[in-house]
Amino acid sequence: MVKRVRRTVDVPLVFMTYINPIYTYGTERFAKRCAECGIDGIIVPDVPFEEKEEVSGACALSGIELISMISPTSKERVDMIARQAKGFLYCVSSLGSTGVRNGITTNIKEMIGHVKKVSDIPCAVGLGIATPQQAQEMAAVSDGAIVGSAIVKLIAQNGKDCIEPVCRYVREMKAAVASAACV
Repeated sequence: MVKRVRRTVDVPLVFMTYINPIYTYGTERFAKRCAECGIDGIIVPDVPFEEKEEVSGACALSGIELISMISPTSKERVDMIARQAKGFLYCVSSLGSTGVRNGITTNIKEMIGHVKKVSDIPCAVGLGIATPQQAQEMAAVSDGAIVGSAIVKLIAQNGKDCIEPVCRYVREMKAAVASAACV
C-alpha cells in the first residue's frame, strides 16, 4: 500500500507500530522493508528512549528516522531526548493510552518551550487530538498536530465507505492546522 501511495505522495510518511511486530518480522528486515516501500520514519511508542538501540541501528542503516517521544512526565529527560531526536519530536499531549479526548489539559506550550531551548527539532503534538479546534490549539503552540485514533474510528464506523468521511475530516483538520499558522 505504501508503494502505491508513494507514486503520488511525496510528503514524509511515518509508520507507527509496537516493538513486537518489529521483533517478529526481524528488526533489520523491518527497517529495510520500510525504506524499500518509501517510509521515512517510524514511531515505536513502547520502546523507551533509553532502550532505542533496540531499533535505532537498523533504522540508521536503512535511512529511516526513529522518531522520539516526550510526555508530560518526561521533564528531567526532555533535554537529552530533544538533543538526540531525529526527524521531529512527538510530544504526547496527555497521560494514558491513545484515543479521542474531550480536552487536553497539559501545558503544551511549556513543553514545546522547554524543547526549543535545547533543540530546533520540529515538535508535533499527538494523542487525543480529534477535533479541528484541538488541532488548531495544538498547532498554534507547536509545529503540527498528530491525529490517529479519530481517523481509525471513522474507518471503523464507515467500513468500506470510509474514504469520503475520512477525506472530509482530514481536510477540516488540515484547514484548522493551517489557520493556526496564520494566527
